[in-house]
Amino acid sequence: MQDFRKLKVWEKAHAFVLEVYRASELFPTQEKYGLTSQIRRAASSIPTNMAEGCGRNSNPDLARFLHIAMGSASEVEYLLILARDLDILPVDHFSELEAELFEIKRMLNSLIQKVQETNHQ
Repeated sequence: MQDFRKLKVWEKAHAFVLEVYRASELFPTQEKYGLTSQIRRAASSIPTNMAEGCGRNSNPDLARFLHIAMGSASEVEYLLILARDLDILPVDHFSELEAELFEIKRMLNSLIQKVQETNHQ
């Protein structure tokens, strides 16, 4: 078991979730139970799955939850595109969130590879 709070990628993902919550506060009220809820759930799933994986007792379990976090990151990526294309999320804010998300995905991918290499040793 490892402390997820010590992972730089978890810190970035947590900060990203806070940004998504702030950005989605500006979404139309009719999206409260639609896009707003969905993008918040998907974004919070990224660091949540990292935390759950760290709480498991094996590297294969950790890798599995990191893969789930990556899937959630891809879901958020699409939802950000959707919000931008519906003119709900301004293009400049979209670009900032997209850049942060790409960095998180890059870091997650590196961590997944590291954990999987540890499994094969």
